[in-house]
Amino acid sequence: MLLLFFILIGCSNPDNHTGEETVPAINGVPYEKVATNLKEPWEIVMHGNQFFISERKGSIVEIVDGKLNRLPVNLEKDLSNQPEAGLLGIAFPSDFSDTAYSYYSYMDDNEYYQRVVEMKRMDEEWVESKVLIDHIPGGQYHQGGRIEIGPDEKIYITTGDATVPALSQDISSLAGKILRMNVDGSIPSDNPFPNSFVYSYGHRNPQGLGWDPDGNLYATEHGQNAHDEINLIEKGKNFGWSVIQGDETNENMETPLVHSGENTWAPSGMTYFDGKFYFASLRGEGIRQFDPSTKDVKLVLSDVGRVRDVLATDDGLYAVTNNTDGRGNPAEDDDQLLFIPKDVLKEFPAE
Repeated sequence: MLLLFFILIGCSNPDNHTGEETVPAINGVPYEKVATNLKEPWEIVMHGNQFFISERKGSIVEIVDGKLNRLPVNLEKDLSNQPEAGLLGIAFPSDFSDTAYSYYSYMDDNEYYQRVVEMKRMDEEWVESKVLIDHIPGGQYHQGGRIEIGPDEKIYITTGDATVPALSQDISSLAGKILRMNVDGSIPSDNPFPNSFVYSYGHRNPQGLGWDPDGNLYATEHGQNAHDEINLIEKGKNFGWSVIQGDETNENMETPLVHSGENTWAPSGMTYFDGKFYFASLRGEGIRQFDPSTKDVKLVLSDVGRVRDVLATDDGLYAVTNNTDGRGNPAEDDDQLLFIPKDVLKEFPAE
């Protein structure tokens, strides 16, 4: 694999409540290009020695030993072409053989929706096999889209407010929520609201989920006019959108653990590695590290453009760039799967 070298650059603004600290420049830190020629990638999953990467236009890229195989996903509904929509999150059970899960956007009777489905790996394609949750509101923006299987073997799904902020406070709506379901599509008996997939609410556009070793769930969320958030998610809690944001408070509403103040992270996928969380930044262009014990946030990787998702393994951190979705640098005509070895991650300065 080709080793590239870059300078890790930190950023800081002590007056904006970000908790973000300056990182001394580190020269000559290696990372690897695992794969190139990805097209609007969204989520990375690894099973065994194989990567699966969803692409918004309706493909899943499979990568083994650096060899790329792009398979179409045969869906019941045509994918929506709204901004931020398409084939988004994918999740694979630990005992995966041919069945996994995906989240995608579609249009029906001139209305935009999302659904969570079961899909099966066939000879040379993936095929939608069962609808698990349907008619999640969609909109011009804010589709959410992350799905992950938690340590409790439940599926967690992030949904955006579909650009209708009031839906986030409406418990009867699936928009602006973190949802939780059993892998067969049924509602878990210990969900906080009767006969409801809703696990937490008051979210604007959450796109990242990650668990610490104690099973605590954290989420990244896009704010309005900056004020991006990291939240500790507890079932049944109201995270405030669109009533409060940033440091604002309101009775029975949660303020974030940390937010970006007047800066913008545009945070997406999140993962846990060796005591820290790492999350992808889109407009913030890079990978940031969040320390849950100190609440510090650092920029630890930059100069690769927009980053959509990150995945930690025993060997280190994988990331996919997202420069081909129409919002990246026009000079970038390629997206890549990158790898940062664990020894490099451990060299980032401690606070």
